[in-house]
Amino acid sequence: MEMGSVTQAAADAAKLEGRRLRMEGKSSAIDHTIRSPGTISINFQGAFIVDEASSNPLTPIDDGPQHDTDIRLPNHQAVIGGSLAKLVYFSHEPNSKDLGGRLNFLRYETDQIDQCLGFIKRLQCEHHQRNGSKSGKMSIMATGGGAYKYYEEMKRVLSVEVLREDEMDCLIMGLDFFITEIPQEVFTYNDADRMHFEEARADIYPYLLVNIGSGVSMIKVSGQSKFERIGGTSLGGGTLWGLLSLLTGARTFDDMLQMAETGDNGAVDMLVGDIYGADYGKIGLKSTTIASSFGKVFKMKRQGEHQAEDHGGLSGEGREDDNDASSSQPVFKPEDISRSLLYAVSNNIGQIAYLQSEKHNLERIYFGGSFIRGHRQTIQTLSYAISFWSKGEKKAYFLRHEGYLGSVGAFLKRQPRNWGRRNSFEERPASMFTNQPRES
Repeated sequence: MEMGSVTQAAADAAKLEGRRLRMEGKSSAIDHTIRSPGTISINFQGAFIVDEASSNPLTPIDDGPQHDTDIRLPNHQAVIGGSLAKLVYFSHEPNSKDLGGRLNFLRYETDQIDQCLGFIKRLQCEHHQRNGSKSGKMSIMATGGGAYKYYEEMKRVLSVEVLREDEMDCLIMGLDFFITEIPQEVFTYNDADRMHFEEARADIYPYLLVNIGSGVSMIKVSGQSKFERIGGTSLGGGTLWGLLSLLTGARTFDDMLQMAETGDNGAVDMLVGDIYGADYGKIGLKSTTIASSFGKVFKMKRQGEHQAEDHGGLSGEGREDDNDASSSQPVFKPEDISRSLLYAVSNNIGQIAYLQSEKHNLERIYFGGSFIRGHRQTIQTLSYAISFWSKGEKKAYFLRHEGYLGSVGAFLKRQPRNWGRRNSFEERPASMFTNQPRES
């Protein structure tokens, strides 16, 4: 097949997918689109996302890796990056003679690093079996905390060169690539229009990256490889994970997000409506606006204790069995607790991000990191926070592969020349991702 026909087919597939998503406004379709980003096919002329029914959906796995959807691209080697042991590796398309291939995404919990390295070992074996004596030298590109924490173990188990790359540098390079090269990747979200895709664009600077992992880093990006960390907060994904592990029976972060989907934060939070009985329109607050996270807990708990005291619950007198006193105690469902804390952390991050964007005069705010996990409520909360505080003048931008910015950035450190031309569907020249001399 000629490269031009491949490119046209890619463009047609991207347009058809965009049309399908515009026609489907249901929440289930949006959830599937966000959580299952689809494959991204990349050859030497272009890149696009293909949402295949058979592509690996994002489903929680308690005792194994999370296999996210894939990206297709030219020949490369294996890459590992991130404190959550996020793995990005290349594979050829079956029965295809094209130079391109697929970039696959896996993530492991930190206590599954042995499984992660075992999987990479298997990739090594398959690579040597397929290529024999012609197989090139394989190397591991690593970034983030895992690049240092597991450096010696990776070298010992895999017997390969491990190249450690700067985390922030990789984050920005990965985000720049997704923004400029991949259609159907960057999107906004709101209650009215739901999910709206942004066109891949070249004029991207300056912007603010809010990277939400265990903590939160906020990075001002003013140009290619020109960035500075301007702020952040220690209240991030690790905060949510830690507190919910104490307050609920959830064992994994995905369990916590799943519980939050069915929870009612109004059973835990004090809302504006609880205080005023209605909206507070004069200052623009809806009755459902959170006035105090977990604000109802103390009052309800004290009421339950007083009821127990009135019925002899503390002394054991005046009750027929032990269940009488316990039945008067308020029961806070783990689902409600999960939703309340998710809102608290997300709203806090959103407000700080807005304030930083105002201080540094940045119009575009991108959110990335494994905290988001394609979770619609998290995306909705962050979007609402930016819109609320900016009075609708700014938007929050998200990515369908938001958890792999650093890993993809590390991958790009070993790109071939003239790889991934921007806007190649329209046969336009010039890529910002040709090999450039690195600054010292």
